[in-house]
Amino acid sequence: MAIHPIEFRYGTPEMKNIWEEENKLQRMLDVEAALALAEGKLGIIPQEVADEIAAKANTDYVKLERVKEIEAETNHDIAALSKSITEVCENGAGEYVHFGATSNDIVDSSNSLLIRDSIDVLEEKLERLTKIMLKLASENKMKVCIGRTHGQHALPTTYGMKFGIWADELHRQYVRLENARLNVCVGMMDGAVGTTAALGEQGWEIHKTVAEILGLPAATITNQVVQRDNHVEFISVLANIASTLDKIGLEIRSLQRTELMEVGEYFDPEKQVGSSTMPHKMNPITAERICGVARIVKSYVNAALDNNPLWHERDLTNSSCERIMFPESCILTDYILNLTIKLMNNLVFYDENIERNLNLTNGLIMAERLMAELTRAGMGKQTAYGIVRKNAIKANKEKLLLGELILEDEEVQKYLTEEDVDKIMDPHTYIGSIPIIIDELLEKSEKWFE
Repeated sequence: MAIHPIEFRYGTPEMKNIWEEENKLQRMLDVEAALALAEGKLGIIPQEVADEIAAKANTDYVKLERVKEIEAETNHDIAALSKSITEVCENGAGEYVHFGATSNDIVDSSNSLLIRDSIDVLEEKLERLTKIMLKLASENKMKVCIGRTHGQHALPTTYGMKFGIWADELHRQYVRLENARLNVCVGMMDGAVGTTAALGEQGWEIHKTVAEILGLPAATITNQVVQRDNHVEFISVLANIASTLDKIGLEIRSLQRTELMEVGEYFDPEKQVGSSTMPHKMNPITAERICGVARIVKSYVNAALDNNPLWHERDLTNSSCERIMFPESCILTDYILNLTIKLMNNLVFYDENIERNLNLTNGLIMAERLMAELTRAGMGKQTAYGIVRKNAIKANKEKLLLGELILEDEEVQKYLTEEDVDKIMDPHTYIGSIPIIIDELLEKSEKWFE
């Protein structure tokens, strides 16, 4: 019986496949195989024994059901894993399974493999979403709209700027994820307190060889576990990615509000239902789901931080938390990345409303430009600010056009003509360096994913 929404509602097959039980078992078996091969290579165990263990350390031989049966008796998952491999090995090779290792050598190294695989999936989608944003930035570079600060109309900007800002941020998240990979995806085979004592004089070489076989960097120093500050970094990056997707979803939701309706997510009128009682509703459910699920991902940062301070060389308080935290944070981050790709690929623009909102304040948004042009024409900046502010307040209060009102001011008439004011009041020509900014962004982005 399914209980958790990840089981039936949230998540993608590619990420779920990484964290499902069979694959997690295989990754632990991969570590046991690497240990045996390293020990065979260095002469700690006979080579034929190492080869037999490595050959049998896969789910064709070691069955999940059998591991669970043994764990039910032993109440220890890695002991159950070790015994399950022993049972299928021939010619006494099973006697050497797990030699010199402690449980967390297997757990932490296999988690590194699972996290590495997860990062591969996440990076591909981050790259894809970033490129979608760059395309939207290029296509909408000159689509002028109202910029808002504090929820109030501020100055003109363009949709190209919105998408460009998101593209740049997504690329930074990609870089952060790649940096986290370097710290969190490490191999270890160091024994009960990190000294490799059970492996004798070749212990540290075994540690490095196991990591090499697994395709991981070897951890520099451990106790019984890879230090959890690495995992804090990884979970924090996932939370940061989620916060960016939350930001994007929130902006789309806000811009889709009835009174704004500048952009919105695609709604299929033939099939989709917005409300069970209000037939007219077309809700931003994709963006809302992104924002909602992002809260769950972000909440794991505190759990990851609490997993770092453990008793002495290690206790078990991190284990149960991580069994939940790692798969859920990876699956849900991947899921909302997928949703954001879908959202941005199907974004709908309402150009008439964009233009309507741009001119909603009867020219008040051009007050800064009026002040600047008066100053350039020779009026003092503070004087110009005061005159424009006085007229802007009056225009707002009496619902007048600022451009017409400002021309009635005798002081302004000394510096600006009616033609000057007409040009100044056009919001489409007050976008500053946007063309240069977007072009430079697009040029830089050509090297982002080389």
